[in-house]
Amino acid sequence: MVVEQQLVQRGFKVKDIGLGHVEIEPEPSEKQLLDIGASLGILGFELIDKEKDKLVAQIRNIIIETVHHNNYGSEINMNYSELLTQRLHKDYSYLSRLFSEHENRTIEKFIIQQKIEKVKELLEYGELNMNEIALQMGYSSSAHLSTQFKNVTGMSPTTYKQERKMARQALDKI
Repeated sequence: MVVEQQLVQRGFKVKDIGLGHVEIEPEPSEKQLLDIGASLGILGFELIDKEKDKLVAQIRNIIIETVHHNNYGSEINMNYSELLTQRLHKDYSYLSRLFSEHENRTIEKFIIQQKIEKVKELLEYGELNMNEIALQMGYSSSAHLSTQFKNVTGMSPTTYKQERKMARQALDKI
């Protein structure tokens, strides 16, 4: 709503808006793009106008959406390379190389970091045991989840929960 409001205030018609993208009319000039970028920056948003930057943002959004907002549907257990290829209609090796160059980490590491943040959230809720969390997050076992959790956070899920170190990171900071 905030993004749409900023664009409408500047005289643009919003044709389509969603997570990580917006389509407006008429086509903005370079000066208007700078103005839009500045106003969105003040509000904590970033204007992405380069094609490769857009693609990297789409990769991030698909992963975040799948890990954090999928309500444990079928995509959580899907192969992420297949998911990204299907959604973006690009070769996975190209997407992987582009993401790694732009983010200085692999797609796999980004997925693992996102999953661990979701596991932290589920641990905070305290409604599920480790086996249930592992199953919902697409891990083959709770042991595999625990190993990955310890590699990322430096502590086991049990220790994390007991010590109440609920220092979760904002999704856009991962």
